[in-house]
Amino acid sequence: MQTRDIELDQNSPTKFLLPLHAKFLQHYVTNKEKSYEQLMVEYLKMSGIYWTTTALQLIDKDFDEDVRNEIIGLIKLCVHSSGGIQPAEGHDPHLLYTFSAIQILTSYGVDIDSDDPEKSIIDVKKTVNYIVSLQNEDGSFNGDQWGEVDVRFSFCAIGSLSLLKRLDAINLNSAIDFVMKCYNDIDGAFGCRPNSESHSGLIYCCLASLSIAGQLHRIDADQLGWWLSERQLLSGGLNGRPEKLPDLCYSWWVLSSLTIIGRLHWINKHKLLKFILACQDMETGGFADRPGNMVDPFHTLFGICGLSLLCHEYLDDLEVEDANATIEGSKNEKIDLNQISESIHKVNPVFCMLDSVIKRRGIETQRLSVL
Repeated sequence: MQTRDIELDQNSPTKFLLPLHAKFLQHYVTNKEKSYEQLMVEYLKMSGIYWTTTALQLIDKDFDEDVRNEIIGLIKLCVHSSGGIQPAEGHDPHLLYTFSAIQILTSYGVDIDSDDPEKSIIDVKKTVNYIVSLQNEDGSFNGDQWGEVDVRFSFCAIGSLSLLKRLDAINLNSAIDFVMKCYNDIDGAFGCRPNSESHSGLIYCCLASLSIAGQLHRIDADQLGWWLSERQLLSGGLNGRPEKLPDLCYSWWVLSSLTIIGRLHWINKHKLLKFILACQDMETGGFADRPGNMVDPFHTLFGICGLSLLCHEYLDDLEVEDANATIEGSKNEKIDLNQISESIHKVNPVFCMLDSVIKRRGIETQRLSVL
């Protein structure tokens, strides 16, 4: 059976288009025009702001103070009476958007330590209680009041409380036990719930949770590393599970997971670099899921994050290449690794935020040794 894949165009870009990406991302938040498209995606607006702000911070092109204050003001308007945070005004609060808002506030250095609602953008005590209220007896978490259980929500809860420095508010041991119930012995990977199919995005959520809790010893890193490295196709791109087309977002889900377990070098870095750069739009900026498709902030963030991991973690761990190394790209043009690494800051593989922000917050996570 033929593997599903794509072929890269020989005219694909071989440089990181920094100015175009900055313009594309800034327009997404500062554009005030009302459109049908904006209405249709309002339900994930908070995460959209997180994707955009994080991507801009990684390329050192963050919004000015006025826009940052506008974003902080929007978050304040989206705080629900329950303590949870809505994706936009008038929507239901959800763990995912609560996590996105906390990530944004943390990255901006906003006070999230005070229990005094007069001193903090969010009522931290209420927000913590909201998260705690969504934990079930088996350790799992509902995403919201309607009861859907998914290991993604476990990570949203654990990640949020870690950033707030309130992990002791939940039954962490029970939460991690549920994460391990989603572990599939047959391939060493994780699904969204117990006995569900393994998937790269869910693996990241589980490994990030285990990393925060210091419980990575509970996995078989070699078996999982093998499954993750098998996600790379001949095009260089990565897929989320077997027999699927490559998608740029897995440059984050797979690479962050491999970084956490110390197996990042198990994939072909050079081929993946070519694939990621080929997903750029040379006219508008931004990244798409695959070359030639429509760009969006979601894939733009994860394309930039993938480049960050390849340029900072891969070289840092192995030190096997010259810092000024170039590789052959499309049309035999050189891909300048130095230009990319100088354009993008180091991303934290657990929180998908600037690594410097996590260090400033004083948060320590577990990572396995490089093998």
